[in-house]
Amino acid sequence: MHSAVLLIEFGAIILALGLLGRFAGRFQFSPIPLYLLAGLAFGTGGILPLGTSEEFVAIGAEIGVILLLLMLGLEYTASDLVSNLKTQYPAGIVDCALNALPGAAAALLMGWGPVAAVVLAGVTWISSSGVIAKVLGDLGRLGNRETPVILSILVLEDLAMAVYLPIITALLAGVGWAAGSLTLAIALGAAGAVLFVAVRYGRLISRFVSSDDPEKLLLVVLGLTILVAGIAQQLQVSAAVGAFLVGIALSGEAAEGAHSLLAPLRDLFAAVFFVFFGLHTDPASIPPVLLPALALAAVTACTKVATGYWAARRAGISVKGRWRAGGALVARGEFSIVIAGLAVTSGIEPRLGPLATAYVLILVVAGPLTARYAEPVAALAGRMSRRRDVGEPEARDPKAPAAEARAAGEPEAQPLEPSLTSKVIDSDGTQPRES
Repeated sequence: MHSAVLLIEFGAIILALGLLGRFAGRFQFSPIPLYLLAGLAFGTGGILPLGTSEEFVAIGAEIGVILLLLMLGLEYTASDLVSNLKTQYPAGIVDCALNALPGAAAALLMGWGPVAAVVLAGVTWISSSGVIAKVLGDLGRLGNRETPVILSILVLEDLAMAVYLPIITALLAGVGWAAGSLTLAIALGAAGAVLFVAVRYGRLISRFVSSDDPEKLLLVVLGLTILVAGIAQQLQVSAAVGAFLVGIALSGEAAEGAHSLLAPLRDLFAAVFFVFFGLHTDPASIPPVLLPALALAAVTACTKVATGYWAARRAGISVKGRWRAGGALVARGEFSIVIAGLAVTSGIEPRLGPLATAYVLILVVAGPLTARYAEPVAALAGRMSRRRDVGEPEARDPKAPAAEARAAGEPEAQPLEPSLTSKVIDSDGTQPRES
């Protein structure tokens, strides 16, 4: 009887997620907010609370986090990460300062304490790589000049997680400074060792893992990832960091084959993860934190736009391209929920989970809108301001449209950097357009 109820509940969850994903795909927006709402509906205080399958969903959610980070690591090679650290680290520092500090300040103002401040800083800092990549593809901007700038910031954020996650894991566990420093040293040492081995021996590792049989490749990569994630968690480093490092170590045919095989599993268990996060959030707890979430979302949306604008300006991108870069970075998603989920599990602040849920729901919906409309709105505001200053409409140069097109940062103006071009693929599987 128990197993029958488990199958019924879990089957209903998967079916509901599939229908929600199809609904989101039809209207071309991210399904993450719908998955979170589904979790709120199935959790405590929801419309149809679950009972039997919650423990099974918890295991699926943990696998979802591991697969999210593994697939993220597969997108980059060690040489990409080293190159981005050398050339784009100023943008990463500005990104952290502008977007992490508002979250930390909000937590301290609400009296949540320093540990919650570090957690909320991470929630507001990290953009959603998955949502942003999909939006850029949908808008046809994969070949634009500002796209490498956007990708560089996302790469630096992802790499920063290898340091940040062990820190908050130690803080949430309540360990002392000595134990926390040891945990961080282990994480940094492991990350450095993996990068070194991946740069020097990446081909050998990939050759060992690679197989012409999809079944064997799937079993080896998945088994290796879960094993390393478990060892990392045993060392209090974070299972997610272990999975991320495995993804970085794989390259070439092994990475491409693993990516195609694991993508459906990633999507399945990632959806389960978002549902699991919603299960632990009482819908009645969201209205009291809705105003702080709206205020924090408004502030950090502006700081993300400023980050993208500054980074694109530093790279020599035109004004229109700067606004597009800033608007594209606004969306938050999977990483923010992963970070908040660690805090919810530890129980440090009961209001942090509802605030993070509301915050992500707001920005995962607003992100695609800012990506689409930030540049036209800024251009319209600029024209209106100039007209007010002059007192009459501007005279148009017949050659102005062509000049504006060249200044807007279109694909033909400059090709993508070689290290990033291979990471950005159009929806039909071809490389970005270059005229």
